[in-house]
Amino acid sequence: MGKLTEIYQTPLALLTDLYQLTMAYGYWKNGRAEREAVFHLFFRRNPFAGGYTLAAGLQHVVDYLDKFQFTDGDVEYLAELTGNDGMPLFERGFLEYLTGLELRCDIDAVPEGTVVFPHEPLVRVKGPILQCQILETALLNFINFQSLIATKSARITAATGGEPVLEFGLRRAQGVDGALSASRAAYIGGCSATSNVLAGKLFGIPVKGTHAHSWVMSFDDEMTAFEHYAAAMPNNCVFLVDTYDTIEGVRKAIVVGQRLRETGHEMVGVRLDSGDLANLSIEARKLLDQAGFPGAAIVASNDLDEGIIAGLKEQGAQIAVWGVGTKLVTAYDQPALGGVYKLGAMQNEAGQWEPRLKLSEQTIKTSTPGMLQVRRFHNGNGAVADMIFNQLDGDPAEAIMVNPLDDTRPIRLDGQLKTGDLLVPVIRSGDVVRPSEELSTIRSRAEQQLNMFRAGVRQHINPDQYAVGLEQTLHDLKSDLIHRARNAEA
Repeated sequence: MGKLTEIYQTPLALLTDLYQLTMAYGYWKNGRAEREAVFHLFFRRNPFAGGYTLAAGLQHVVDYLDKFQFTDGDVEYLAELTGNDGMPLFERGFLEYLTGLELRCDIDAVPEGTVVFPHEPLVRVKGPILQCQILETALLNFINFQSLIATKSARITAATGGEPVLEFGLRRAQGVDGALSASRAAYIGGCSATSNVLAGKLFGIPVKGTHAHSWVMSFDDEMTAFEHYAAAMPNNCVFLVDTYDTIEGVRKAIVVGQRLRETGHEMVGVRLDSGDLANLSIEARKLLDQAGFPGAAIVASNDLDEGIIAGLKEQGAQIAVWGVGTKLVTAYDQPALGGVYKLGAMQNEAGQWEPRLKLSEQTIKTSTPGMLQVRRFHNGNGAVADMIFNQLDGDPAEAIMVNPLDDTRPIRLDGQLKTGDLLVPVIRSGDVVRPSEELSTIRSRAEQQLNMFRAGVRQHINPDQYAVGLEQTLHDLKSDLIHRARNAEA
């Protein structure tokens, strides 16, 4: 259910930046195409000034890789590209090489719904460097956006205190794929349902929806509109009550609800989409309760996000269901995660692995060398620390880690702590080895993962910093490579 090929019927090898192909051509041209390399996909800062990120998008990565190929049409298009001199950009031999290309990469990744932190690899790609390079752009596209939206969804659903959140963002989303990916990621992050019917079909997400203002406006008066909607859909009656006067709209909904009850049906609730949502919901709740409808839910929408929801709850709003659209599916306050994809190690001509490091004037942008794995440490109360280590050095003998932004205070982790490694095998030599998961399973994992972390890490304003660091040997390697590079520049 919900495979990428159900959305896009052709392979997506050309879903890439041109410079990936020019580099691939360069590798092929100088005989380095088959040299083994390892790349890591990670991000440098948690989004929304938060304390965590939820990983998402892996299933689309798997679908993309499982059907990866350059079609005849792809190659014909690439043959038409020209350089600055008007001559073909790629020679025919390279295009024939692409036509017969079969992925042989190994992919390890954190399962979707896992809580992750800056500088931790979400995906590790190992294989011929040409192949690893070509995959960069698409993998970042899939992981960056869905992880961003899943995290936003988790923040919003946390703000409601367990009350259901409906994702209503289709009409404001960034195109068809943006809408579908957002609906999927929002469900992973905790939303209960979506208004997006295609997302419901593709991904198995529950769909919810009632009527809009246009329904009410199409009749001579509000009462008639409610009556006709109740007659048409007696089992789906959430009445939108703010087309004219909200409180009068609630009273009319109650009258129609009483008539519904006489026919054996029950009014589901009323929806508020404008005005002072706190006070209006309080007054609506009083009217509904007094009329004998304590079970009728008050649904609210209107440019909501976690901050507005928290403020409404502080005011005592009597809202039971929250419809969130624009600010969720567009990640309104931070529209990109900023994930990157960096080379960590490469084999030399003798087949020996050599670490690779990208140096930067900004410490946060200096990459970490090696073939990286993340080990999470747990006690009886939950997760306490994550240690990034280099698998090329084998399993760490001791759990000593260093914060790369503050190496003055190494942390020695208790040997009695339980551990688990986050990156798991997904693809081996181009073949999928990890079965796909139901979206409900991923959603449950996200909930369980979030509960593993103390409240301070999960809070929305000034969150506590969770302990993440480099294993001591890896930190020493990185420091040594930085010093060598600096000295070489001098």
